[in-house]
Amino acid sequence: MGPAGDGQRQQIDGTVQEMEMTTKSKQRVWGLAWVATAILLALAGYAIFFVAPRELTMGNIQRIFYVHVATAWCGFIAFFISFFGCIGYLASRQMEWDWLAVATAEVGLMFTTVVLITGPVWAKPVWGVWWVWDARLTTAFILEMLYIAYLLLRKMVTEPGRRAMISAVFGIFAFLDVPLCYFSIRWWRTLHPAPVIGGGPGSGINPVMWHVFLFGLAGFLALTVILVRDRYRMEALRQKISELAADLEEREESLESKEVTR
Repeated sequence: MGPAGDGQRQQIDGTVQEMEMTTKSKQRVWGLAWVATAILLALAGYAIFFVAPRELTMGNIQRIFYVHVATAWCGFIAFFISFFGCIGYLASRQMEWDWLAVATAEVGLMFTTVVLITGPVWAKPVWGVWWVWDARLTTAFILEMLYIAYLLLRKMVTEPGRRAMISAVFGIFAFLDVPLCYFSIRWWRTLHPAPVIGGGPGSGINPVMWHVFLFGLAGFLALTVILVRDRYRMEALRQKISELAADLEEREESLESKEVTR
């Protein structure tokens, strides 16, 4: 390998080291954020089982509500930010928007998976069945499949700019199911219960339940922020290393071709 190749490799190593040094203090802060979030979620778990009152009709199985609904909200929020990132990339062609879109899409998919697991666990004792293909459950399942397809599509396209453009278009399409899923229990008659929060006249929950829910929601929102931040940084670092590696390969090929022609 020639001097140009050695210099480029040193540039890659220097870039990685520089990024590690500049983020060292930030990592400490975010490390504390991880600890604080873990404590918050642990306290929320305690509140769910020992502070929130027992629901009279469903009993203790209703306590899954605090996780099921909170993770659903976090998933919707993450998908909305991903949608915003997709639009941002198409409007600006800046890769930072693409990194935001994929980071929030992955986090949103994780929360939606939790929703699809906790839902049937809650439904079986209450409805007598694990699953029904009503409007809410069907649109939630479709939402899961759409964002799995979104991530698979990104794996299939290797060129960064083309991958970002195609996935941005698909990400906007996938997001169309989010409002359908959210409003399905308001627009159609379903086996899924009507919303107890913001459902209009007659809706609402016990004040203690409401406060416990908000406490748990705060914990899951904090987890959302941390996961998105970490995934965004990972995507940015991956992109930077890929660009440097591609530039190094191009320089080596150019150097080899010059040596051959001599």
